[in-house]
Amino acid sequence: MKTSTLLLMFLCLSFFNVSFSQNTDFSQETKTYTSIEEALRNPETVRKLDLSNQKIDFPEGFWSQFKNLEYLSLKNDGLTFLPEGISQLQNLKILDISGNNFKNLPKSFRSLQNLEELYLNEEKNMNLEQTVETLSLLPKLKILHLENDHLTKLPKNFSKIKNLESLYLNNNDFKNVPKEIINLKDLKYMDFQNNQIRDPLKINQIMNDYGVVITF
Repeated sequence: MKTSTLLLMFLCLSFFNVSFSQNTDFSQETKTYTSIEEALRNPETVRKLDLSNQKIDFPEGFWSQFKNLEYLSLKNDGLTFLPEGISQLQNLKILDISGNNFKNLPKSFRSLQNLEELYLNEEKNMNLEQTVETLSLLPKLKILHLENDHLTKLPKNFSKIKNLESLYLNNNDFKNVPKEIINLKDLKYMDFQNNQIRDPLKINQIMNDYGVVITF
């Protein structure tokens, strides 16, 4: 059992070293724009746009100009719904909309067919069951962050997000590992830190039985 657990941990570290290396290269080579004014000077060259902690009224037609955008952060922007036009970002790979006040995601969200990583942290009012139905239509979504969302369980339909490889559920109110993750066949890693775990031994059993590395 110890050998099996060590092997799983090694595979996980190898996987994340590759991912970290790729993300590091991306961040080093690509400029991050933090103001609308600067980004609009040459919108077709903008790949990373961080508008966190800014309450912005986006002008009509704003998003259609960013045809090559791959990373977008609208974290802590006081939003209750996604700005119109986000669905036009066909090359978007990473989206952070944490710390707002969403109840659900619009139907147009399914147009983000190249989205690979989504941050939905600190969204305690979100209807996760409805959100899952939308996320299940994103074929490339591999990494999902649901941190600090006051979750005690996952909805029964959660396994519909079938291509997930990494799931972040840290800083929630789970008492046990949600059984819904068992049906996520591609899941390799789950961050389960800072929950109210009653039986840590069950986590070790899940790691051994299903090949998922869980940090808790």
